[in-house]
Amino acid sequence: MVVAVVVSYIWVPYDPLRPYPGQDWLPISRDHLFGTDAGGADLFSQVLVGARVSLFVALASALIAGVVGGVLAVVSTITPRYLGEPVAYFIDVLIAIPTLVLAIVLVGLFKASLFTVSVALGFGAGVVLARILRAECNRVLTQDYILAAAASGTSTWRTVRRHILPNIAPVAIVQLSLVAALSILAEAALSYLGLTERGRPSWGLTLSTLQNTVTVHPWPVLLPGLALVLATLGFNLLGDGLRDATDPRLRGTASPTQRLAPVPPAVMLPAPSEVE
Repeated sequence: MVVAVVVSYIWVPYDPLRPYPGQDWLPISRDHLFGTDAGGADLFSQVLVGARVSLFVALASALIAGVVGGVLAVVSTITPRYLGEPVAYFIDVLIAIPTLVLAIVLVGLFKASLFTVSVALGFGAGVVLARILRAECNRVLTQDYILAAAASGTSTWRTVRRHILPNIAPVAIVQLSLVAALSILAEAALSYLGLTERGRPSWGLTLSTLQNTVTVHPWPVLLPGLALVLATLGFNLLGDGLRDATDPRLRGTASPTQRLAPVPPAVMLPAPSEVE
């Protein structure tokens, strides 16, 4: 996906928004790698340029969700009870607001830009992330090294920076990869509904223009849809790989085949009466 974005800034075979009369519904060929749509526009160019939108929304939403979720989770756990509990209740209230509905409302109130979509998706996912990270923060606070840090006079914010954040980072990375994947799908859904900028190619907009003729020409939908599926799957697999690389509890453990290897039977020692 990153390679597609880089290539799109260097080379695009055709203007993705320009129709070419007389070239509608061309099949896959060397000139048109994904074929053309009803207006003759090149589908490969639309997918290539549309990767910019999906990647930007995925990274921006994950960044905003990480900041919102991390701040709310840490504040609700390290502050006194009369401050932490209201923040926790505030998180529960915000979780009740569906992310996609919040995005539709903000897009309707403000300009339908990528920044508005990213803020809406990132904030909606951030409060859900805060609920997960809050449980992880409470788990970390029960560990012995936190008690040792408090006994040695370590300040609260130093404890957060040295102990809490590194230990909740693996869980946060996995969740943020899911946020990035879901943000791609949410942006595609908003583009499909026509709630984003129409002058910018995106995967959802491409699928929206093709769905009217899907019963007559079904094959053009497959490749843009496959790009959307692979991008979502890629972020999920990326999160699993980063978790395995950053989680200190998984370092130095046996491989899955070693963990699943049968345990040799224990040697049966004779009973004391038999020895006598």
